[in-house]
Amino acid sequence: MVCKYQQFKITIALMVLFVLAHTIALAQYDADTRWAKDGYHYYEVDKGGIIQLDTRDASKKHVIVSAAMLTPEGQGALELKRFSFSDDGQQVLISTNTKKVWRYNTRGDYWVYNLATKKLQQLGKNRPSASLMFAKLSPDGSSVGYVSEHNIYIEDIISGMVKQLTTDGSKKLINGTFDWAYEEEFDCRDGFRWSPDGKSIAYWQIDASKIKNYLMLNTTDSIYPFVVPVEYPVAGQDPSSCKIGIVSVLSGITTWIKVPGDAIQHYIPRMEWAPNGDQIILQQLNRAQTESKIFICNAKTGESKAIYQEEDNAWIDTKSNWNGGSPMGWEWINNGKSFIWASEKEGWRHLYKIDLDGKESLITRGDYDVIKLDRIDEESGYIYFTASPQNPTQKYLYKVAITGGMPERLTPDNEPGTHEYEISPNGKIALHDFSNSFTRPVSEVVGLPQHNHITGNTIKISKRLNTDPEFFTVKTKDGITIDGWMVKPTNFNPAKRYPVVFYVYGEPASLTVGDTYGIGHNFLYKGNMADDGYIYISVDNRGAPAPRGREWRKAIYKSIGTINIRDQAMAAKEILKWPFVDAGRVAVWGWSGGGSSTLNLMFQYPEIYKTGIAIAAVDNQLSYDNIYQERYMGVPTNDAGKAFFIKGSPITYAKNLQGNLLYIHGTGDDNVHYQNAELLINELVKYNKQFQLMLYPNRTHSIREGEGTGEHLKTLYTQYLRAHCPPGAK
Repeated sequence: MVCKYQQFKITIALMVLFVLAHTIALAQYDADTRWAKDGYHYYEVDKGGIIQLDTRDASKKHVIVSAAMLTPEGQGALELKRFSFSDDGQQVLISTNTKKVWRYNTRGDYWVYNLATKKLQQLGKNRPSASLMFAKLSPDGSSVGYVSEHNIYIEDIISGMVKQLTTDGSKKLINGTFDWAYEEEFDCRDGFRWSPDGKSIAYWQIDASKIKNYLMLNTTDSIYPFVVPVEYPVAGQDPSSCKIGIVSVLSGITTWIKVPGDAIQHYIPRMEWAPNGDQIILQQLNRAQTESKIFICNAKTGESKAIYQEEDNAWIDTKSNWNGGSPMGWEWINNGKSFIWASEKEGWRHLYKIDLDGKESLITRGDYDVIKLDRIDEESGYIYFTASPQNPTQKYLYKVAITGGMPERLTPDNEPGTHEYEISPNGKIALHDFSNSFTRPVSEVVGLPQHNHITGNTIKISKRLNTDPEFFTVKTKDGITIDGWMVKPTNFNPAKRYPVVFYVYGEPASLTVGDTYGIGHNFLYKGNMADDGYIYISVDNRGAPAPRGREWRKAIYKSIGTINIRDQAMAAKEILKWPFVDAGRVAVWGWSGGGSSTLNLMFQYPEIYKTGIAIAAVDNQLSYDNIYQERYMGVPTNDAGKAFFIKGSPITYAKNLQGNLLYIHGTGDDNVHYQNAELLINELVKYNKQFQLMLYPNRTHSIREGEGTGEHLKTLYTQYLRAHCPPGAK
């Protein structure tokens, strides 16, 4: 067995977090496997140190760095959070004492351990404790670059000399990292890159000086309440200004890249060094995110040239949406003369080869979506990618020639479900995780391209039980085919009628219908819904990011809160025709975007949904951040543009409430602000609509901070559901 992969990466808990909201990501920052150069070995934290494991033989474990080696004189052992090796493998960069910046622990202390000299030394000792971010060894391993308090520093490892490369960083002028909106919506966190020769650093500079602060009120952590400001550009407000600089390590002088256009009305979600080391490549999106341009930029002069351009009448996804969540890296081939790019311009998400002169060629062909680009194995001439042409609820591994052609499925045909692969740098090994709705997670190591089992657990498909989720499709009166899953009561009797609880998300950031283990589990319900006599159902509407083609995903453009809500309601109407469903006991619930959908369903279709539980909902779309909301709803620069936002907002329909509503929000939510709750409360009060309200003091969007919070939320949820949508057959 391979140690790291005894446990399935997508645990039930992480899966639940994913479907809660687009803002809660699956993986922690920088959590990918640390591969050795040979592609067969990888590194892992173990017992406070670092061990090397062999994918071909799980019994082979070699201690590279022990906890004793990471124990400074006179101190306890460092708590190792992240690590990286120098190119020669002789130095290890250690991250410890980490602190959270919004979602992830990206701030902390850094140390370097030299395997040859056995020396352990701390970096940035004169900087504030736990203030260093994204430390990276230089290509030759002689120094480390890092960000501290929004400025970039380099530190010579041997001499300990520190050089500050930027000096203008402040709370609002951000060098080497990002503001709240870039981090949240583009997954951008690490904002600087060493040049291949180590003589320069390219970095983002974000100017948030004109971004208004949302003032959260902390009333629990001191006798006197205090405000917590969050720079937060709402829809319709200008985003932060963004530009790319290249600073010389020797002189400290920055050359600014001359990217055409207004720096405020464009985004730069991706930037890397070209392999030749003389150029920068970057992606620029217009503010509406309907136009994407790729620029090649001269690192010395700052001059830039557009080599590729694409437009869409809805929006264009960035790399974090088609390559596993990370915007870092560029998919180079042909000795840096070409790269791989994904586009939906053919109606499906396909891979293209783009030359530096702008010439393009289609690699993948057919009526299917590339879900994820897993690995480019240029030596063998193949690209590995994830797709599911026949079933949008599942995922499988394919390969295709870099030159293009028909793809070949590598995942065995007798393993229906969801497959995740992490392919080694040499393209010969993959860490493979599998599950489906009735088979527990299994992990193994396979050889590629044969997909032969090497180590780990042998995959055995379980027998489906009556209590396992069932997948189904319904066709609505609008002619739309909807995918869904259903968990029936334990002692189901088709001659009786049961209450139904719908779980909903409904927005473009996430889907709820996937053939994975744990699907159909309600983590907020205390007890067993099936044993208690509930039917539990979820369906995915148009706009959900399922591999069903561009038209499916982008039908929701400028229609969040309307088309997705209609799809959900029309699917529910078909479901309520089933003879075993009690149309008088229908509940719906969701979190974040799912909370918004819950409210809209309750308000727009009160004849269907009798009970609703909405958590951390966006009640007014004009109050949410501009990058996300403008991507899917357009830029509301005038009344006509704002009309789409208003039409899709729950507060517009609050006067229609007829059923039982429980509304829940954390007052410390920096994502979907507590302001949303009060806007909704005002509307409900205005029309004398009675409802139940629970506010969690100083809790964030996930409502998990504080002793007893999780248990209280579960109890509240369960008691309300049971009281207003009673379980059991009739």
